[in-house]
Amino acid sequence: MQQLSELQGTPVYDQDGDRIGSVEEIFYDAQTNQPAWIGIGTGFFGTKRVLVPVEGARPQADGLYVSYAKDKVKDSPDIDSDEISPETEDELYAYYGLTGASGTSQEEATVTRSEEELRVGKRTTETGEARLRKWVETEPVSEDVELRRESATVTREPIDQPVSGAVIGEEEVDVPLRAEEPVVEKQTVAKERIGVEKDVEVDRETVTGEVRKERVEVEGDADERR
Repeated sequence: MQQLSELQGTPVYDQDGDRIGSVEEIFYDAQTNQPAWIGIGTGFFGTKRVLVPVEGARPQADGLYVSYAKDKVKDSPDIDSDEISPETEDELYAYYGLTGASGTSQEEATVTRSEEELRVGKRTTETGEARLRKWVETEPVSEDVELRRESATVTREPIDQPVSGAVIGEEEVDVPLRAEEPVVEKQTVAKERIGVEKDVEVDRETVTGEVRKERVEVEGDADERR
């Protein structure tokens, strides 16, 4: 009671942490004088006031948390007066599915039907590998080349004339002979650039599975209403 009395203006959050509004006032039970309802101001400047049960409310450091969804609280019956009539309180108890002051449970007997749904996702897996590998092979090559070689030929030319100052004796004349020989050099030349490109192909595959669904059958004297 002391905590609640100090919470006026405190933010109110629903069960999922969404803000509903702020605490406007606390309504007390006339018979037990215990806090029963929290008046929450919602809308622009808190112009709309809705009620939520004190039961299940948890004061925290950042505000007051209630055990109902935001939409549930905002759709509750509007309260315009500063007092709650017994009829209105019974309506509120029934709306929130709680036991009223008379001890009669207003909660509706319900069964929640659930079913599984198939969720298909995708993940990338490695299905193969492409590799570029380079190695060295040695192969014989040949190429023809023309080589020139000098050769000596003796020529004789008859001369029949007198020579003055000629000396009869020995004489040698050297004539060098030259020839070409092959010279081999090797040069590295880039011949081709090889790469790997990836393409994406789209295949369609049907995924099958089994899901379970609950079914509800109504027995006895009850009218089905949706």
